Amino acid sequence: MFKFLLSFLLFYSFAFSFEVQKPQIYDDQNISGWLMSEKLDGIRGYWDGKAIYSKNGNLINTPLWFTKNFPPFPLDGELWSKRNDFEFIQSTVLDTNSSNDWEKITYNIFEVPDAKGDFPTRLQKAKEWFAQHPNPHINIIKQIVCKDEQQLQNYLNEIIALKGEGVVIKDGNQPYHTGRSPHILKVKKVQDMEGIVIGYNYDKEGKFKSLKLKLDSGVIFNLGGGFSDKERETPPKLGMMVTFKYYGFTKNDVPKFASFLRVREKE
Repeated sequence: MFKFLLSFLLFYSFAFSFEVQKPQIYDDQNISGWLMSEKLDGIRGYWDGKAIYSKNGNLINTPLWFTKNFPPFPLDGELWSKRNDFEFIQSTVLDTNSSNDWEKITYNIFEVPDAKGDFPTRLQKAKEWFAQHPNPHINIIKQIVCKDEQQLQNYLNEIIALKGEGVVIKDGNQPYHTGRSPHILKVKKVQDMEGIVIGYNYDKEGKFKSLKLKLDSGVIFNLGGGFSDKERETPPKLGMMVTFKYYGFTKNDVPKFASFLRVREKE
């Protein structure tokens, strides 16, 4: 009985079950009057009132000083440093031993889960809390009212020019909700996706040709583009999660013109 209880407590201390908001892909929907912000390419962090967890419910080992003055209510945001810096962010945030590199990390809040009211009202709750309980690592992501499609594309072009990832646009009138939502959309020049390495393909000379990936949808396809010579010599291992970019889908739901970007650690 004691061993069972100990195992349960250990599991619970490292895993946390919750559901988060997930955006759909922008496809010329009517977004007039919605709120848009930069999509940060970092590690998502869910604050449950006591600790920060990854989007998959794994405990993130933050330094105690990093979460000083955090509120007793939930927050959702992105752990991030700067644009085009994902490898540093990932290695710092997902390290089981927190290092001084956390000094360069900020927590960028884009939602206050379970709070009442519309989106601006929910964000205001976080703003008021941190006005009274300052923390230098906190940033509440600026939201811009979008007038029309042209303004959205202009803003997206600005972000891309600065080596940013893209834009998130959200219907600010909606109450808080979880799951994949048509009221939250991500806008990018190029889409990206993740897949699990389940095998390899080689040419007649025995050299690495492509990865065999399995997507969340169950689709299996070969990813052969985007690898450097070094990456071809030591391709990602079986079971690893990799991120790739693509341009739409074929009629069989296979990503078109897919190209390898990086290995993504499981969060």
